[in-house]
Amino acid sequence: MPQPKARPLAPAFALRDQRGRVVRRTDFKGRWLVLYIYPEAETPACTFQACAFQSALPELAALRAAVAGISPDEPSRLAAFAERFGLSFPLLSDPPGPDGVPKTIAALGAWGPKVLYGRRSIGLIRTTVLLDPAGRIAARFANVRVKGHADRMAAALRALGGAD
Repeated sequence: MPQPKARPLAPAFALRDQRGRVVRRTDFKGRWLVLYIYPEAETPACTFQACAFQSALPELAALRAAVAGISPDEPSRLAAFAERFGLSFPLLSDPPGPDGVPKTIAALGAWGPKVLYGRRSIGLIRTTVLLDPAGRIAARFANVRVKGHADRMAAALRALGGAD
């Protein structure tokens, strides 16, 4: 019988949310975490994605899952975004460091080469990471298409045993 793959521990993080509070990976211990990484608040795709996760919160909560978003935006911009669209889950700020790279976003594998409108660049790759109740990476989805994404994450959680 094949052995299950070991799940790597997600990188530790301590990031400010839209209210200025420090949020850590360990704050979600005992629950699944849908940690979605997006480029910029208030843009059409990012707004659609955030609102879809807000709508899916009851279903995700039934699967013992919390939601948090991470972007390079400053907490004040995240606060305006959350207020404007009624977002109740944490939006975490991971501003770029001196090298121009957001540390936690890069550690989660959401920073690197990409192609946008035929142009190659290095930057944020829209990614969602599912963390299990122990803070380990259970699944990673890169180059996310936002339409239907929240529903796909609920299905992935069910497949991973999120309601157990």
